[in-house]
Amino acid sequence: MSEAKPVSQPNSRGRRARGWVSLGVIFLVAGLATVQAYRLTRVTAAVTLPMAPVRKGDFSVIVRCRGELKALRSRQLVAPVNVPDLRIVWQAPPASAVKAGDVVVRFDPSSAKQQLQEKEAALRQAQATLDQAVAQARTTSEQDKLDLANSRYSVEKARLEASKQEIVSALQGEENKIDLALAEEDLKVKQAGASLHAASDAAKIASATRNRDHAQADVDLTKKRLSQMDLAAPSSGVIIYLPNYSQGWINAKPFQVGDQVWGGAAIAEIPDLSTLQMEGKIEEIDRGRITVGDAARVHVDSLPEFTFQAKVTLFSPLTEQSFEWPPTSSFRGFAQIQKPDPRLRPGMNGSMDIEISKIRGALSVPSKAVFTRNGKPVVFVNAKGGYQPVEIQILARNPDEVAIHGVNAGAMVALADPEKKERKP
Repeated sequence: MSEAKPVSQPNSRGRRARGWVSLGVIFLVAGLATVQAYRLTRVTAAVTLPMAPVRKGDFSVIVRCRGELKALRSRQLVAPVNVPDLRIVWQAPPASAVKAGDVVVRFDPSSAKQQLQEKEAALRQAQATLDQAVAQARTTSEQDKLDLANSRYSVEKARLEASKQEIVSALQGEENKIDLALAEEDLKVKQAGASLHAASDAAKIASATRNRDHAQADVDLTKKRLSQMDLAAPSSGVIIYLPNYSQGWINAKPFQVGDQVWGGAAIAEIPDLSTLQMEGKIEEIDRGRITVGDAARVHVDSLPEFTFQAKVTLFSPLTEQSFEWPPTSSFRGFAQIQKPDPRLRPGMNGSMDIEISKIRGALSVPSKAVFTRNGKPVVFVNAKGGYQPVEIQILARNPDEVAIHGVNAGAMVALADPEKKERKP
């Protein structure tokens, strides 16, 4: 009779396998619980995030506003008045540097030159008429003098003959008296004629003189107009051409070659670059925080690498409405640039940061490093290969940076929310 084989060995192996599986499940559950608890307090650095250090130093609380550069003083170039047919035939390049006395704008002088030739011809004719009248008057005057001399001689001769009455016959004496009377009457007629001729010649000379003076005035006026065909720069600086509104406000463009200009029109201006200032739009909520004399930093869009120091000098007393849509109302603030750069030009867009207060020895981080967690501001500090959320207290806030309290200087903080990075698939 054969012996039975033992059956307890396979059972013991199964029990051991099930034990190992149970132990693995226990460890897995414990690991998941540990990871979940760990993620509640720390976010692992599964991805690389941009970071920035916590900086310690003076923190300037600023109000930032947009605006454009304007010159406090400028000189305008105005077209001459009472000059017809003004048309630009040449002008200096826009925004070019000019010196005082340089020709900036030149008008078409052809019409004025033609008028000058016509006026000079009229002046020569008027002068010839005057010379003829003067010569005729001189001739008439000399003839009248000769006639008066002859008449006076006849009177004296007749008077001499009349004085011989005692030694001549009575009849001869009466004839001599009659001749004397006739000679005296002829003298009176000649004197009256001479006076008439003198008055007539004086009137003709006065009329010719008046015509000559009028022609001379026309010539002088035309020469003056011709001299005004060139507009010179009244001061040194850069030339900026103003809009030409002859075609309406919508189609207004800066004056250019070929444009017809009306008398007295403002064609261009030369700003004084030493008086450049930034005109910014200040919101009503920020107006009460700013005072005249506050320091400001001006940033020009076309020169982003430069920062210009300025000082607030003026505010508009009332809000001004913009022409944008939708329309907005804001105050106008002006900050005088302390040391203008030669490359600055009026009309350049930019911004200015007005310093309203300063916190000494403050800790600051970029505004991108501050997040909200459970309704409280936090920063994520890089520590031990992860990002630890740390609650902070905000002391002041600027558009680019925030003054905080609650972390150490030099600590590295994340500029992106690591929890959101972790939740991405």
